[in-house]
Amino acid sequence: MTSLPDAPRLLFVGGARAVSHSRDIVTDALTQARDRGIRTHIINRAETLDVTADVNALADGVSVVDPDDPAACVRWARERLARGERFDLVMGLRDTVLASAADVAAVVGAPGNPPDAARRARTKDTCRTALAAAGFRQPAVRLCHGLDDAAAFVAEAPGPWVVKPRDSTASIGVRKVTAPADLRAAVEALPSQDEFLVEQFVEGPEFSVEGVFLGGRPHVLAVTAKTKLPPPHFVEIGHVLPADLPEPGRRRIDDEVTSALTALGLRFGPFHVELWLTAEGVVLGEVHARPGGDWLHRLLTYAVPGLEMFGPIYDDALGRPVEPAPPVTRAAAAYFFAPAPGRLTEVRGWSGLLAHPAVLHAELTVRPGDVLPATHRESSDRAGAVVVGAETSAEARALALKLAGSIEFVTG
Repeated sequence: MTSLPDAPRLLFVGGARAVSHSRDIVTDALTQARDRGIRTHIINRAETLDVTADVNALADGVSVVDPDDPAACVRWARERLARGERFDLVMGLRDTVLASAADVAAVVGAPGNPPDAARRARTKDTCRTALAAAGFRQPAVRLCHGLDDAAAFVAEAPGPWVVKPRDSTASIGVRKVTAPADLRAAVEALPSQDEFLVEQFVEGPEFSVEGVFLGGRPHVLAVTAKTKLPPPHFVEIGHVLPADLPEPGRRRIDDEVTSALTALGLRFGPFHVELWLTAEGVVLGEVHARPGGDWLHRLLTYAVPGLEMFGPIYDDALGRPVEPAPPVTRAAAAYFFAPAPGRLTEVRGWSGLLAHPAVLHAELTVRPGDVLPATHRESSDRAGAVVVGAETSAEARALALKLAGSIEFVTG
């Protein structure tokens, strides 16, 4: 559909990052807007716009603004309003821009998450405090300013514990501590020791919930089973969607997540909520008012044929009819490569993997000459991914593992 001069306008705060899954998500979001006749405008840093030019070409306009700076984004939006422009929708799809998107939506009068709710959910310890106050199970957590604070918390709260940055993603700086003697090393490995979190470790299988807000209410689309590399770090290595859960367990997860999102005051856009299933029940992890990364959007749209993640959000916000989401009828899985350390000389088996008909996406993020890390501390240490589709969750998981196992990273 071609947009008209008076067509609805969507401001995309932050656009895409350079990483491939972000570019793919934003391509979907822009395409689904264009198909509805919605004009789009991206604001982002100049250096990021330069390396995402192919994605930005799908938008009707682009401006250089720091999307992580709410004040700068609001100034830009006010200037546009003063020139007679309008924005009917405002969207941001990564954690660091959510406060900016919420502030701008409030200024231009577009639907969005309340700015205080966006900030509350974005800040890990504030989110935990709010959820605990609302009666949801939460691990004990403390905002620490140095090693002494962390040591005091460890002395009070039963272990093990997790040390993590207050404001970070992709498992950067996250580390499990099983004994007080190991605390110093975990704190010293953080990106910043001035402000960080220590919380109790939660034992149990991990899941995430993918969904969207429609009519201001959260709607769950699917639950994903997650696999991580062994501690002390927490790098995700595999996803299966839908999670193979009995119906009562799935309903408990849906109810807990939708109740928590409502309690936090969130009401707009996509969401991705992490959690554990423990002997005591659901324990909520981090809450994100944006889609899940790591190709979860590709798993979701394969497992739910005909699903658009962003189109219904636009239609709902513009007062257009919204069709119910199709059901989950298939399954998909992603597996990430974490090869042994050494200087990479060759990758064997890649052409065979790419030729497999069930592969939805595959990529390598290393090439010969790169040094593979001895320890996978964060998501960027992984060497690539394969995403597959199948009829059942068990088949998708088995196929992803099989194809990942067919790749040989030769070092020398």
